[in-house]
Amino acid sequence: MAQEKEKQEERVDFEGKKVKVVGADYDPGTPVEPHPWRDKLKTREEKLKYLETAERYWFSKEWFGSEKRKNPA
Repeated sequence: MAQEKEKQEERVDFEGKKVKVVGADYDPGTPVEPHPWRDKLKTREEKLKYLETAERYWFSKEWFGSEKRKNPA
């Protein structure tokens, strides 16, 4: 697999040293249609696992740290 040249930016880290980091890597604009995630997953179990991990912040009862709420929404 050939690697494309990544856009690198020079930033200053917490110690004040200059470091090179990978820059933004996205297509400009907004998407015109939703991402077709269902086409990538073949079995029902794969789809359920994807939804459990991708949507856990919206539908999970288990929250950690600063995300924990005293009263559920």
